[in-house]
Order: sequence, then C-alpha cells, then structure tokens
Amino acid sequence: MEFSNLPAPAASPGRVRLAQGLVLLFHITGFVGLAFSQDKAFYLQYTPLTLLLTVGLLLIFQPGRNLSFWLMAMQVFLLGMVAEVVGTNTGLLFGHYTYGATLGPQYMHTPWLIGLNWLMVTYLGGMLAAYLPVSRPVRVLVAAILMVGLDLCLEPIAGRYDFWHWTGDVVPLRNFRDWFLLALFLQVLFVRTPFPKRNPLVPLVYLVQLLFFFGLSLLNP
Repeated sequence: MEFSNLPAPAASPGRVRLAQGLVLLFHITGFVGLAFSQDKAFYLQYTPLTLLLTVGLLLIFQPGRNLSFWLMAMQVFLLGMVAEVVGTNTGLLFGHYTYGATLGPQYMHTPWLIGLNWLMVTYLGGMLAAYLPVSRPVRVLVAAILMVGLDLCLEPIAGRYDFWHWTGDVVPLRNFRDWFLLALFLQVLFVRTPFPKRNPLVPLVYLVQLLFFFGLSLLNP
C-alpha cells in the first residue's frame, strides 16, 4: 500500500468547519469588494494576506508534515520562482509579461508570493487527484489539468487587478502550454513524495478559488 494512501488522523469536525468558514470569509469579502466597491485598492492590498492565510490553513490540516513533505514544498516553491524569474526577465517561459504591485515585494521583477502560489496550486491539484483510484501517471495528468484550470479563470482579470500584465494585453497560448508542462513536472514531484495525501480543506479551497476568479471575470468582462 502506498504511504500516501494510508489513513490520515481525522481532524476535529469543529476545527474543519472553523477553517472552512475562514476560507469563505476571506474570499467572499474579497469578491464583494472587488466586484462592487469603488475602492478596489483597499481590498487588493489584502491579497498577499489572503494567500498567506489560505496556505497556512492548508498546512495546519496537512497530516504527516515530514521532512519529505517540506523538501517537496521547498522544491516546488523554488522551481515556481525560477520559472517566473526566467519568464518575466526573458520571455522564454509563458511569454512577455510584467508583474504589478498587488502580489507584494519582488525579486528580479517577480513577487516572492508567486512561488508560494505555485506551491498552493500544485498542492491543491495534487491532493484532489490523489483521491482518484487511478495510476500515478493519470493522477499527474489530472492534477496538471486542474492547475491550468485555475490559471484559465485567473487570466481574464489579472491585468485589471494589477496582478500581472501581458504585452499587448493578449494572453499567448504558449502561456498555457508552459503552465501545463511545468505543472506536469511539479506534479511528478508531488506524487513521488511520500506523505499522507489527504486534507479536508482542499476541495473547498480549490472550488472557492475557481469560483472567485471565474465570478470576477463574469461580472467585470
């Protein structure tokens, strides 16, 4: 039996409901503010905090945070950062784009939080795919598709909220190609790392993120 499929210690239902409520509170407040408020900058300034709090809650409910888990997390973070630094400074990956101020402090024109975002998206996709009774290669493929799905929902509003801006305001198809290829590689790392792949918060966080960005793109075409 795979270590990743061993039963994980059950989290208290009360703690899970509290964490789910916090996730909903963060995102509903942000959604209402960005969709309907005239002062969108007030809500955008809390984007880094929302990302940090969401990742923090996911980590709290991750059982078996062993050395292998932390090494995988560090690798995903660094690989995501390196890919973005290459992309923003050369255009060789994803296409030609620049980051705005919303995601906070930057290194070589790349916000540090984008590495954390790659970790969160990799974790969400990998966890959801881990529930499927399929082979490892299929899990990798499904998880990578789930990752690209989030990017598809985010791209239409990224420039509007100063996340990042594409040259000519056109998202190139190579962005999704490179996203998918990097996602595949990161998911191989995720699948091969031995730690319990169960987290009661993951389904809600993925769904809320998907609806958050998709909803904003519908309300602000």
